[in-house]
Amino acid sequence: MKKEMTITEKILARKLGREVEPGEFLLLEVDVGLGNDITAPLAIKEFQKYGGRKVFNPDKIVLVLDHFTPNKDIKSAQQSKLVRCFAQEQGIKKFFDEGRGGIEHVLLPEEGLIKPGDLVVGADSHTCTYGALGALAVGVGSTDLAGVFLCGQVWLRVPETIKIELVGNLREYVSGKDIVLKILSIIGVDGANYKVLEFGGDGVKKISMDSRFTISNMAVEAGAKTGVFPVDDKTVEYCQERGIRPVEIIADPAPNYAKEIKLNLDDLDLQVAYPYLPSKGKDIQEAAKEKIKIDQVVIGSCTNGRMEDLRMAASILKGGRVYRKTRCIIIPGSQQVYYQALKEGLIEIFVKSDCVIAPPTCGPCLGGHMGVVAEGEKVVATTNRNFVGRMGHPRSEIYLASPAVAAASALKGYICGPQSI
Repeated sequence: MKKEMTITEKILARKLGREVEPGEFLLLEVDVGLGNDITAPLAIKEFQKYGGRKVFNPDKIVLVLDHFTPNKDIKSAQQSKLVRCFAQEQGIKKFFDEGRGGIEHVLLPEEGLIKPGDLVVGADSHTCTYGALGALAVGVGSTDLAGVFLCGQVWLRVPETIKIELVGNLREYVSGKDIVLKILSIIGVDGANYKVLEFGGDGVKKISMDSRFTISNMAVEAGAKTGVFPVDDKTVEYCQERGIRPVEIIADPAPNYAKEIKLNLDDLDLQVAYPYLPSKGKDIQEAAKEKIKIDQVVIGSCTNGRMEDLRMAASILKGGRVYRKTRCIIIPGSQQVYYQALKEGLIEIFVKSDCVIAPPTCGPCLGGHMGVVAEGEKVVATTNRNFVGRMGHPRSEIYLASPAVAAASALKGYICGPQSI
């Protein structure tokens, strides 16, 4: 009898030409190997240490300078220079420098570098973002990436899958960020260790591609290996706009899931995740009662730096001014997003609202630059992590939220939803 398979098992079965079982160890050919200005230098040094001279296939390697760019100090400048030189000497054409790229997990889908069914291995934990396109995308360490540079292969244990069934319709202002924060509050930061979060149900059809990227991006915050969506009409349209002819990848009717969770979108409110875990989510109605004063707002990152996010923020900020004791930093996710926001007049709205506009960069998300916070400061951020010291001083506090909540909070100076404006 033919085995009923999950999306992940189907991707692996297509690559191997046979059925696979959870727990099985596989040596797999990689379709895309990704590194950035923090992780690629380590991989390059290991590649050279192993005796590597030429990468296995320069067309399957992508290098992006995005974490500490524009370079914040001499060390970060040296890191970027090392990657630039490696890309040039190895003939890697898919190299994105500052001014020509953006945040890697916004950039690669935008450039059409990922397609459904791909095995993507990236030396960055949020590589799982590409599961929104029906790819199997996993984060690895820099030494694993060095192995990819050398031979184009990676070892992977077939993960079990947790199905997240989404039903109903999204309420006004509610987006993918609220969906994933709610899921994290249900299953916790270790509730999906080395498993896949597979999203399905009729509610998926109501979720935009930008929101799907956000949801897949934060699957790792539950300990998941990755998060995947089926390849449906929205995926196909997104791919075709980028010259990709996608293969259909959907789960069979009755695979053997490790667990199944149903989330009714009709009942979902805007969410706020309290320090110091992404799983500490509360409904905005509850959070707003506390009127937590904030010092800074950050709208951007690989989680929420896309056009949908900037449009939402601008619709709330338009005609208003950021509270005088609060700072608001807007970070477009890529050069293309920045340009589109400029054409649509969003940048003008942000400037008139007293926001700071940063170039496309990871910046303050990991406490890098362009928004590092001081002791005792509180931040509302559309980023993906709020661990101790994540954005600066270990005695600062980060509250994770959607662009809608972040923009409204910037205007009021305390945590609230757009209904308060």
